[in-house]
Amino acid sequence: MISLIFVVLVGYLLGSIPFGVMISKHFRGFDLRKKGSGNMGSTNAFRVLGWKLGLMVQILDLSKGIAAVLVATFLFNGLPFHNQTPFQDITVFRFFAGIAAVIGHCYTVFAGFKGGKGISTAAGMLIAIAPVETAVAIGFFMLVVVASGYISLGSISAAVIFPTTMFVRQNVLGVDIYGYHTLIVGAIAISSFLIYRHRANIHRLLTNTENRFDKLRIFSKQTAG
Repeated sequence: MISLIFVVLVGYLLGSIPFGVMISKHFRGFDLRKKGSGNMGSTNAFRVLGWKLGLMVQILDLSKGIAAVLVATFLFNGLPFHNQTPFQDITVFRFFAGIAAVIGHCYTVFAGFKGGKGISTAAGMLIAIAPVETAVAIGFFMLVVVASGYISLGSISAAVIFPTTMFVRQNVLGVDIYGYHTLIVGAIAISSFLIYRHRANIHRLLTNTENRFDKLRIFSKQTAG
């Protein structure tokens, strides 16, 4: 049990590293959460800090989820309880660490428990655990963003597509996903949490007051031309 608690704690602390705040203070001299949407995630970083620093924040936030899973893999020495899921023990271990990293990013202990939405860190975690479904979700994210200009809508769409892709691969395409019945529940849970984190964005989307990245609307530009 000590090893599991340790890995969850390490995952949380890794996820809690407020890269957006650190980078904005170092390069711009202010707290990223004081500008734009007040969020420390990569979307606000792109908007406030520009694409170079925004990309840096996104890559670092993504790496937090990957790092948590890698640490769990390295430290794995068996579960402290009977594994009743069809997953390999190490997969369950890695999932705990990844979830802890996402929670750490959203509620960081290093910045007053006010963090980001968790999309980038969750993507990093899921790349390491379910790469096929994550790749499809990222593809849909990019399509939605270039079509609409809304990062939040792309993120919400990706959160919906991730478990949907898993369901379709297993039940429609006949792909035998090992541990599917457990993984689909975890996928729905984390997707629901990420959508919940975007509840304010959903309200702004419905009221047409959400911030849009018009420079990313490639499809719109082509139509206009």
